[in-house]
Amino acid sequence: MRKICVITGTRAEYGLLTPLIHAIQNDKDLKLQLIVTGAHLSPAHGLTYKEIEKEFTIDKKIDLELDSDTPVGISKSMGLALIGFGKAYAKLHPDIVVVLGDRYEILSAVSAAMIAQLPIAHINGGELTQGAIDDAMRHAITKMSHIHFVATETYKKRVMQLGEDETRIFNFGEVGLDNIKQLHLLNKEEFEQSIEFQLGKKNLLFTFHPTTLESQEKIISDFQKILDFLDTLKETHVIFTKANADNGGKVINEMLAKFVTARPHTKLFSSLGRFRYLSALLHVDAVLGNSSSGIIEAPSFKVATINIGDRQKGRVQATNVINCSVARESLTKAIERLYTQEFQNSLQECVNPYEREGSVEKTKEVLKNISLEAIIKKDFKDIL
Repeated sequence: MRKICVITGTRAEYGLLTPLIHAIQNDKDLKLQLIVTGAHLSPAHGLTYKEIEKEFTIDKKIDLELDSDTPVGISKSMGLALIGFGKAYAKLHPDIVVVLGDRYEILSAVSAAMIAQLPIAHINGGELTQGAIDDAMRHAITKMSHIHFVATETYKKRVMQLGEDETRIFNFGEVGLDNIKQLHLLNKEEFEQSIEFQLGKKNLLFTFHPTTLESQEKIISDFQKILDFLDTLKETHVIFTKANADNGGKVINEMLAKFVTARPHTKLFSSLGRFRYLSALLHVDAVLGNSSSGIIEAPSFKVATINIGDRQKGRVQATNVINCSVARESLTKAIERLYTQEFQNSLQECVNPYEREGSVEKTKEVLKNISLEAIIKKDFKDIL
């Protein structure tokens, strides 16, 4: 049996990986190995590994001691990850290591796999997030990987530009969106009960991650402008989810906790979990902030996204996205446009560029059948 080792470090990336993990687990010719790390093991981020254990057996937990989100603290976590993954691979002996995305713990996981000469399959390569340091990490992960699953033709071309062999680049769409519309999600009453919070006349789902190429001072200043703007909204209830474990994430979460405490029309969650998060998309007017979920998942639900700032700059976007800055005037115009009849009507025609039927099955079949003989690359494919 071919051993497929899937790695997850955050709630967002786990949500996208879940359908593929199920497909691997249900294939009698494959053996699933699951390594959980990063924010999943952090009390400050909701100990979300417990949610994973409700669905899957975790083969290895690698604690990165996320007690600090400073550059020094993150570098320490990367070092712990490198050591932990090296030991995990030596014990598990996977045939293929599967990773998704662009974060620092994934960079460490892939670095250890490269040293161990393990075939690496990378999901979501070729994308851009020009407002985050993750951009450079994603491309570095691409260069260390051997099998590439991209979400659009634009991203496929970009991976080819990085010198990767076209025969190992597969454009199947976003795996996390496959069959998403067939999920039996919570109706409004069930959702309200699950989060112990009543929805209002207007409702927003808010997630904001640090723009890691900015100084912490600017991150704080920009985020305060957003909170000040939210305080001006009338008849609007806001569901907040915490920022991730990046440089500046801790201070954002502290500011959120203080903001929510004094405002009964708001509620803060470390993590909603994938099921409640997707259910929320059925019942809110918009996803607000700078999370990739507003770009990737929201269009499938015909729900609007107000994308603030440059963190997601460069990603392929559907017509549900309204881009704005942190300036009060820009945010005001975005909210005003959200509630225009013209924009609301346009949402019904929105097509998600990341959504492709059969993505999970096609990805799983490649992992199952691709030849691993001489897969460790030694060449660079020039574009002539």
